[in-house]
Amino acid sequence: MYEELINKKNKLAVIGLGYVGLPIALEFAKKVSVIGFDINKERIALMQNNIDPSEELEASAFENCDIQFTNNLDVLKEATFFIVAVPTPVDQNNLPDLTPILKASETIGKVVKKGDYVVFESTVYPGCTEEDCVPVIEKISGLKAIEDFKIGYSPERINPGDKQHTLANIVKVVSGCDAESLDIIAKVYGLVVKAGVHKASSIKVAEAAKIIENTQRDLNIALMNELSIIFNKMNINTFEVLEAAGTKWNFLKFQPGLVGGHCIGVDPYYLTFKSNQLGYDAQVILAGRKINDGMAFHISEKISDHCKIYCKENKRPKVLVMGATFKENVSDIRNSKVADVINGLINQSIEVHITDPHANSDQLQHEYGFGLTSSLDTDYDAIVIAVPHNAYLQMTEKDIAGLTTTDALIADVKGILRGKIQERKYWSL
Repeated sequence: MYEELINKKNKLAVIGLGYVGLPIALEFAKKVSVIGFDINKERIALMQNNIDPSEELEASAFENCDIQFTNNLDVLKEATFFIVAVPTPVDQNNLPDLTPILKASETIGKVVKKGDYVVFESTVYPGCTEEDCVPVIEKISGLKAIEDFKIGYSPERINPGDKQHTLANIVKVVSGCDAESLDIIAKVYGLVVKAGVHKASSIKVAEAAKIIENTQRDLNIALMNELSIIFNKMNINTFEVLEAAGTKWNFLKFQPGLVGGHCIGVDPYYLTFKSNQLGYDAQVILAGRKINDGMAFHISEKISDHCKIYCKENKRPKVLVMGATFKENVSDIRNSKVADVINGLINQSIEVHITDPHANSDQLQHEYGFGLTSSLDTDYDAIVIAVPHNAYLQMTEKDIAGLTTTDALIADVKGILRGKIQERKYWSL
């Protein structure tokens, strides 16, 4: 398998070309022949013209790449090594939504052949690959895993907006269904991962390793958020406390904030779901999730309380929210908790305007029911700097004051303007 790939006698396919799949596909395409498969025709058309629909990669990333973008199953059948990189979200009840990965498994079942390899990268609970995905592939293909085709799992570690920790520079965890598959999968990923690979002892171990990476971060941020709530009641600035505590060599430097996106705010629910199936009610993990999911309400309540005190009786309060994506300097709006802040303000009869240098207004409208404001006013009763985009880091107090009333509150969620605001009321987590 390995020799055939590097000699371009066989092809590697990546199924799902989003934030995770496209960078993987392009990196491999510098070494082997690649088929980039996605069910979205519009996205395929953009990528065929060297445009990343996610706006993460420049056109130059497509150069010197042996890759064919398609949504055609007949083309996909030409591959012998398949990598699945589709999203794994949760539903409105925070339960795992396996629809994308099971649909991808159905696709694999229609094209997989004897001797082929299938490696999943989507974040799932331990056991999902072998217990949920493989049976779908076997049923549709009529083939038997291990005997007819090999299965592996290699969790994605793509960090949107991060130009330093890229695919090639992060150690890749790999696993296989047997010793032979583990060796081949490690070799294939070794083609593009300069940092090296770590061979997990089993697929379940690799799945578990991925899911606790984000669960650990979620819990640490939850602690910071709870501390922020406590310190706020004491009139202590949390970021100043963390700055002081951070002088100790072994203090972990996490910060409070909104926890959204398609990883940290989602993955822990996959683990607690599986835990519940096994008869154990995860307590610490869910406690952290409850705190982090409640921070949007905490922020909107702070703004609402300010407006009730300082806004004129006959005037409807007006608030500007700066930033709508799930994190800084990316266009990704999936599971953005800023939307919860905005909805919390709207529920308090507050007029809300939204601005963001990276987000797409139409996408926001489709996903959350609100778009971006075309022009800003000069009489906002509060400004919420919800996402620390680079465009906001250089803002001065004069810039802020020019948008607000004299009694306005500047709610600086991540503390990026700490020490800069003197003439307006200031608050941060």
